[in-house]
Amino acid sequence: MNQDTVVSLVVDAMSVALKIAMPLLLAALVVGLAVSIFQAVTQIQEQTLSFIPKVIGVVAVVLIAGPWMLGQIVTYTQQLYEQIPSLIG
Repeated sequence: MNQDTVVSLVVDAMSVALKIAMPLLLAALVVGLAVSIFQAVTQIQEQTLSFIPKVIGVVAVVLIAGPWMLGQIVTYTQQLYEQIPSLIG
């Protein structure tokens, strides 16, 4: 296994991690921004008001996109296991 192979494996792993994390991060960002605007408009500065909607948004994204995210992980893992003989030898 040479340096190019290791770099390729790391880039692929980071790409899959980014693809899986992006929907969750975007949901938290959008909900957080909406709650922040709501708090600025109404001048309500309650900490739990920003936390609970983010959790609900992230859970909703996991419920909706969970099968897709699991499929991405399974596909990457299967491809990685199939590459093991060529990586070793």
